[in-house]
Amino acid sequence: MTEPQNNTTTATPAAAQQGNPVDAILRRLATRAMGLTGADIERIVREARLRARRGKRAIRYEDLEEGIRGNRPPLPIDLRWRYAFHEAGHAVVHHALDLGPVRGLNIDTGEGAYNLLGFHASGTNTYTWYENMLTVLMAGRAAEKLALKRVSSGSAGADESDLARATRVAFDMERTLGFGAEHPLLYRPRRDPGAVLDRDPELAACVHARLEVALDRAAAILRRRRPVFHALAKALFDAQAMDENAVMHILRDDDLPP
Repeated sequence: MTEPQNNTTTATPAAAQQGNPVDAILRRLATRAMGLTGADIERIVREARLRARRGKRAIRYEDLEEGIRGNRPPLPIDLRWRYAFHEAGHAVVHHALDLGPVRGLNIDTGEGAYNLLGFHASGTNTYTWYENMLTVLMAGRAAEKLALKRVSSGSAGADESDLARATRVAFDMERTLGFGAEHPLLYRPRRDPGAVLDRDPELAACVHARLEVALDRAAAILRRRRPVFHALAKALFDAQAMDENAVMHILRDDDLPP
């Protein structure tokens, strides 16, 4: 798959804002609007207001949702499935590791796929947390391999891609966080991990080994939870954007024994 995929994993506070119906509508719209700029949103709201004014009625949710979706060209079916499996993989592994809430998933941006993953505040500086973070970051790639039998460049290719972020985490575990396989007590800061890894093949091997372990671990989780993984991917393929309630409705089945 040659088309770029911008998979953005965003950490958000763990406390969910369970408010009134207006809050729920706004969260649903925010999920649908992932990837749009402020200027895009302003134009869509302006057009929705104009449409409502012409119809001599109040603005409706459907006006805004239609404006958001009309702003994006439809995705090819194969790419839509790939995005759906990729983001479902992140969400299922994140939930399985009990890292926090999944705020929303979106494959309807036309420029990539997005997820909003929340993280509990406790335990974020431990070895286990960093291992889990690596596993979540590698889960999209593992999901593509498991469901589609081949991976795309969608998890890489940019400084904020899954592979780039996972490489930085694994690099820091070896060099700055005190979790390294060799000389863990030495603090060795970095400016450009890529340049360091190019010069140090042993360090590169250690970092790559951590990524391989995380990839295998993510794949094992998805295999154990295959029914929920496929159910979430199918729902995301159909809806293209899912808010927290819609995602968690499916992921709660993941709490049952496989």
